[in-house]
Amino acid sequence: MIQLSDLRPSPLQLFEEQWATSIAWRKSTAQDRKERLKKMLQWIQEHHDQICTALWEDLRKPAPEVDLNEIFPVTSEIKHCLKNLDNWMRPKPLPTPLPMLGTSAFIHFEPKGRALLISPWNFPFNLALGPLVSAIAAGCTAILKPSEYAAHTSLLIQEMVSELFSPHEITVCLGEKELASSLLNLPFDHIFFTGSPEVGKIVMKAAAQHLSSVTLELGGKSPVLIDASANLTDAAQKIVWGKFVNCGQTCIAPDFILVPENKKEAFIAEMKINLVKYYDEEGKGIDKSHDYARIINERHFQRMMEMLEDATAKGAQVEIGGNGEKSTRYLSPTILSEISSEMKVFQEEIFGPLLPVLTYNVLSDAIALINSQPKPLALYYFGQDQGNAKRIMVETSAGNMVINDCVLHFLHNEMPFGGVNTSGIGKAHGKYGFLSFSNEKGVLKQRVGFNNVSLLRPPYGLRVKKLIATMMKWF
Repeated sequence: MIQLSDLRPSPLQLFEEQWATSIAWRKSTAQDRKERLKKMLQWIQEHHDQICTALWEDLRKPAPEVDLNEIFPVTSEIKHCLKNLDNWMRPKPLPTPLPMLGTSAFIHFEPKGRALLISPWNFPFNLALGPLVSAIAAGCTAILKPSEYAAHTSLLIQEMVSELFSPHEITVCLGEKELASSLLNLPFDHIFFTGSPEVGKIVMKAAAQHLSSVTLELGGKSPVLIDASANLTDAAQKIVWGKFVNCGQTCIAPDFILVPENKKEAFIAEMKINLVKYYDEEGKGIDKSHDYARIINERHFQRMMEMLEDATAKGAQVEIGGNGEKSTRYLSPTILSEISSEMKVFQEEIFGPLLPVLTYNVLSDAIALINSQPKPLALYYFGQDQGNAKRIMVETSAGNMVINDCVLHFLHNEMPFGGVNTSGIGKAHGKYGFLSFSNEKGVLKQRVGFNNVSLLRPPYGLRVKKLIATMMKWF
């Protein structure tokens, strides 16, 4: 019997079908690309309820959270592109160095071509469609491989793309890691991957076989440094939300906190107050809250429980939380203290609702600890000492830094978003996303006939040698 899967085009077929389109789209205008983006925007606006339902099924994500961190980042990105795309695509004139007098030069932004987008499960709508917006803005075709773990959202994305585009333009491939492997074997012009550093290495190795360019949005242990000058109430309000939104399953979520030893108890007390305020105001238990999401699947739930058990077995103190229910994939927001370097919560990216609190006495010690770890995707500083804030900015390295808030930078369309080394390669969002999928082709135009370079051609007599020597000395 013929199976439905047998009738679907293979990844290779889809890839080959997009060749002609990728060539044709080199000539696409800003208006052409904006029409594609407008269709996406309209579809999203008309299918709001279906998007919320799919994300509830996958992550039990509350609708306001869906609006804030799944739909809004995508629609905002589209609107930002619609407003700025004409300017981004416009050739950029370049200044003329003195030895190049008589020439003119500019940058032409051309689409790289066929793009592969591999997206994760934690923000399955946002992190699949955000890069797609940038690819479309740049004039690229795309094959999108969303996560199989967020099955309901992935199916909805496939439905959206199939309604808006032909497979030879943009298409969605659903499947598990074997499908991703087969896609990575193809010579895409650009690969945009969002996921773990471990899988990022696999993607980069595969891309190297074809010299495909990559944008890798990875993760890491994003630290929070509480300065002695910080307003603890303000910091706790922001950190509790930034950490436990989406049940802690956020690549830029605070992964651990460094707080002055003499402020530890007061700060933990403030965080407890805000946990109750956000998720248990009526005193029925956080597990009854409609505003707190769930772990994506049993495997990840088990990983969280093992990490928690490892920490407590090695001396960590549970300040609040620590309760889990496997059948519903519920793990309460958990704050841990008395953390040591032997614990998994210190060694591994947590990616869940466990928040270790470490202490320091001297700022240089906190900086040294941050620098002893792989470079994170984000670094958060809370404090009112501008000198210390600048010191943290200069003496540490991270994809982005936020002062007196956390995770908020993801929504800033004018900022480059991305990591450095272990936490990522390349930048996304707004113009930076457009550039990721574009080749900045330098074009130089020389005048016809005699020009400056004519004086430097053979035969290399004394006059030519003197001209070259003068040029080397002064230019």
